[in-house]
Amino acid sequence: MSSAARPARRRALTALAALPLLALALGACGYGSQKDAVAGPAGGSGNAKKLSAGTVRIGYFPNITHATPLVGEQEGLLQKELGGTALRSTTFNAGPSEIEALNAGSIDIGWIGPSPAINGYVKSKGKSLRIISGSASGGVKLVVDPKKIASPDDVKGKRIATPQKGNTQDVAFLDWIASKGWKTDPQSGKGDVSVVRTDNKVTPDAFKSGSVDGAWVPEPTASKLVSEGGKVLLDESALWPGGKFVITNVIVSQKFLDAHPDVVEAVLRGSVRTNAWIRANPEKAGASANAALKKLSGKELPADVLRPAWRSIEVLDDPLAATLDAEAQHAVRAGLLEKPDLSGIYDLTLLNKVLRAEGRPAVDAAKLGKQ
Repeated sequence: MSSAARPARRRALTALAALPLLALALGACGYGSQKDAVAGPAGGSGNAKKLSAGTVRIGYFPNITHATPLVGEQEGLLQKELGGTALRSTTFNAGPSEIEALNAGSIDIGWIGPSPAINGYVKSKGKSLRIISGSASGGVKLVVDPKKIASPDDVKGKRIATPQKGNTQDVAFLDWIASKGWKTDPQSGKGDVSVVRTDNKVTPDAFKSGSVDGAWVPEPTASKLVSEGGKVLLDESALWPGGKFVITNVIVSQKFLDAHPDVVEAVLRGSVRTNAWIRANPEKAGASANAALKKLSGKELPADVLRPAWRSIEVLDDPLAATLDAEAQHAVRAGLLEKPDLSGIYDLTLLNKVLRAEGRPAVDAAKLGKQ
């Protein structure tokens, strides 16, 4: 975030939101929980022609912030664009694990937050991945025990959960701590505020037992905390000018992009058309996401929880590149990242090709695009 934007961000800390949220607990094994989207005998859409790869493996989180792949897979909108190429999906708890899977070749394309995408790009010196699209903005909350925390200043001295060290919410919370003038070691999480890195599926129980006093988490974990008596102390969108910030990008293995650009283009076309369908059919899309989450967790979400949570997310194709650059600076200030060179982290060539074909304007990489 620019220095000009930080005063607005600090002022926004007084505008505390109280939005109901959505909950889900999902375990993971290995890199994540795997399943196939099989629409025909060959694993693709019936007898449709395969693209240059027989299978494309995607990764995402069982979170409302990952509405695009949840709905796109549930409604068959991603598979439709792939024809005879089969879609296989894996779900993850947090971004660093998904980056590991991408680097290991276990997935080809992933929906992921900005911080792990930045880390993966920097650690590989720009060789492992590219961001190829945006997917969502919003849907991140600081939920606290109101008996222990009544105001932002009360967070000092408390134990607050984040999903994983270095993930997008972890970095955002560490930056918020720094904006308050407090000190916390980014590696251990110890300091004026104790940052407790906790798997999303464990956080609600930790909150209920009192072992954490709150959590900075995305949809859907936060609403479980609300259902356990928590209160939304802060909506992260209040910290950003215009209320928009990238929470979910689409990334691709550079190796897969080079070898199978037609498959990547098909997935992006499916993503763009899924987002358009979500915007045109918000109630149906919410129900579809709920059905997808039920498949992953075995539980259906109550309508009075789903509805307000769904409204807190904005699906989009624009990667909001300027906000990713700001989030990189947050990681630098937090001490989790040295000042990065993000030149070339975006390759929006195929996305803009898809957008033009859909009669939509091209999106911008904020001078961080492919050279």
